[in-house]
Amino acid sequence: MEPKEHIHCLIIGSGPAGYTAAIYAARADLKPVLYQGLQPGGQLTETTDVDNFPGYPDGISGPEMMVQFQKQAERFDTDVRSGWVTKVDFTGPKHLVEIDNGKHVVSADAVIISTGASAKWLGLESEIRLRDAGGGVSACAVCDGFFYRGQEVAIVGGGDTAAEEATYLAKLCKKVHMIVRKDHFRASKAMQHRIEKAENIEVHFNHETVEVLGKDAVEGVRVINNVTKEEQVLDITGFFVAIGHKPNTDIFKGWLDMDETGYIKEVPGTAKTNIPGVFVSGDAADKVYRQAVTAAGTGCMAALDAERYLAAINDEVEAEA
Repeated sequence: MEPKEHIHCLIIGSGPAGYTAAIYAARADLKPVLYQGLQPGGQLTETTDVDNFPGYPDGISGPEMMVQFQKQAERFDTDVRSGWVTKVDFTGPKHLVEIDNGKHVVSADAVIISTGASAKWLGLESEIRLRDAGGGVSACAVCDGFFYRGQEVAIVGGGDTAAEEATYLAKLCKKVHMIVRKDHFRASKAMQHRIEKAENIEVHFNHETVEVLGKDAVEGVRVINNVTKEEQVLDITGFFVAIGHKPNTDIFKGWLDMDETGYIKEVPGTAKTNIPGVFVSGDAADKVYRQAVTAAGTGCMAALDAERYLAAINDEVEAEA
């Protein structure tokens, strides 16, 4: 790849992590360039109401929040660009990055990865329609469970994440229906015991979702027993999907150390990766918390680490001169 432009600090991906990194990098005079990626604003653009981010006492919609993040980054002269990264070469010391399948190639002294992760969905037309309409379909119980206080909800999944989110919802909701495709949990024994102890969680083993009911908002869910083929409708107002997330990190495979599911590994207590000058923030590395506020925090860490890295390089150059 032959670079057509050199960038001091390149940020790949938007969302709370990317924009926070941009704000800090710009204030440190790193002249950051941020490429928004395929989903400008990240997962929050799929969230209708955000009530748990500090500083918004009346709440705010996810898309509106991301517009404000972008404006704040641009206020400090961050160069925010449309486009997505399709290839990288981290051989160094100048890191090469291809944009839009080769339409543009840049080199960068420091790279901050904020590509996030994408929730896995069932793929039902009714599920996606109501999700996009903000009608009660969510992939984050911690984010949206509050809106269903005292109501009946359903959650799909049988792993640790589903079990953890079901127990969280059980503290808020009148009843939680847990829809599990197999005849057993994949969750750990400890998480299973939590489910068993919760009196208002009903587990539907061997069940799959046929359709999420409702025109503008969730009014129920039709499920089928995949053994007996018997169908039934659960009367719910909230439908949560907890079948996993996929980190958007495929283009970095072979360059950066990752875990078995593709989350980028950072040096503990930092935003540093195994490649000098390449840093990671947000859900591309975080498979535990996955919150906007924690993503923003790691965006700050990445920018501060990048600033120190670039300052050290500059000191070395000056010393050699």
